[in-house]
Amino acid sequence: MKRRVSALALALCLMLTAPVMAAEGQPTRVKTYDGQFSDLDAGSVFYENAAALYEYGLSVGKADGTFGPKDAVTVGQLLIFTGRVRSLWLTGDPERGADAFRSEGQRAWEPYLLYLQAEGALGTELDGLYDSAATRAQVAHVLAAAAPADSLPLINDDVVTQGYAARLYIPDVTEYTPYYQDILFLYRTGISQGSGAGGAFHPQEPITRGALAAMLTRMVDPALRVTLSWTVEPEFPSAAGTTLRSLIPAGTYIAAPTTAEEMDQSIRYMLAGGQNTLSLRYDSLTPVTARQAMEQALATVKTYCEQCYNTVSCTYGADGTLRLTFSAANTGGSLPAYRDETMAAAIAVHDQLWEDGLLRSDMTQREKARVYYTWICDNCVYDYGASDSSLSHIAYSLFTRGTAVCDGYTGAYNLLLKLEGIQCTALSNDEHIWTVAVLDGTQVHIDTTWADSGSVIDYTYFAMTPSQSWNQHPW
Repeated sequence: MKRRVSALALALCLMLTAPVMAAEGQPTRVKTYDGQFSDLDAGSVFYENAAALYEYGLSVGKADGTFGPKDAVTVGQLLIFTGRVRSLWLTGDPERGADAFRSEGQRAWEPYLLYLQAEGALGTELDGLYDSAATRAQVAHVLAAAAPADSLPLINDDVVTQGYAARLYIPDVTEYTPYYQDILFLYRTGISQGSGAGGAFHPQEPITRGALAAMLTRMVDPALRVTLSWTVEPEFPSAAGTTLRSLIPAGTYIAAPTTAEEMDQSIRYMLAGGQNTLSLRYDSLTPVTARQAMEQALATVKTYCEQCYNTVSCTYGADGTLRLTFSAANTGGSLPAYRDETMAAAIAVHDQLWEDGLLRSDMTQREKARVYYTWICDNCVYDYGASDSSLSHIAYSLFTRGTAVCDGYTGAYNLLLKLEGIQCTALSNDEHIWTVAVLDGTQVHIDTTWADSGSVIDYTYFAMTPSQSWNQHPW
């Protein structure tokens, strides 16, 4: 018959018990293990833990001289071990805690149950289960509840929180698993590391004496606790931390560029430096040559349309100094914020496509570029009402509003390709602009704007050869 103690009787028991004093320092080993368990040798999986259990005075093994590492543990036996551990922590003696609750006719586990209940470490939630095999979830609950406050530092707190939240580790435990918070506590404190690469806990499986010995001895001996070396970075290559300036191959500053290549060098020097102004100096400068240099610089900036610059202003002096300032129409002082939001949105798209499995490491560049081609068309509509000063001319509008015209389409698409490390630029004629990319070593032309001009995505404009592109829009 189960023994129940009234609150009054329990109070009297506590009054008759000597005050519980915390032992000084960590529990110490009081015995020396010298092969007392006949079924264990130095090569046994739980040898170190079973030996430590003996040396701390927490177990003398079974009556036949064995330890039985593969044997199941009943809930009652779990309470005996756990009560001893708590008493060892708080009094320095594994039996002192239960001694105050011993009486005639008890089951072996009853004084330990009463001790744990008196300590507030356990209630009646396991009533009726004391002769049943203890599940690993029940073990987690009892051990976590019985651990003295602040006795177990959370040595794995960050890695467990991140790994579990990302569903990379402990895959068989959810918020619906009984005692799931107690299970996570065992991982956080180094009491459990689970099994397999994912650290599975197997919460509903019966605990074995060997596995329980490992958990118990890790509770009392910091040297036996497990520091988890889990890798918690996402399995996909996150683009977090990428900046617009980092997507530009560094150029060499040329003070007086005359050719398209020299202007490209100077523009890349500016963009890679995170600047939007470029100072040039020519031996002689007239209004005509200043305008020509400005137009050449603007045309070059538009080939990097993911940077969101599409206008330029200039000042020049009689000494030949030309100062170019790049911006985007109708953005004013907000352009730096627009650029930041554009970059953040592109990173979010990149990471989500990888996380969803639409992008994979075994895909070719062509396959990845097609995924982004589809995403652009699925998430944008052409802005037929856009004026020359509309935000639809920059990638910001596509990512934040879902509307764009050709330079907005192309800028957003090129930005996504560059996050994949795909080399690309923008090519234009007097009326249109599109992407030129190198996919798996082959140069192709891609027009996301025209691909999105009908009711369904037109893949005719994906990965065109230069001659096919010329037939569509010569340059």
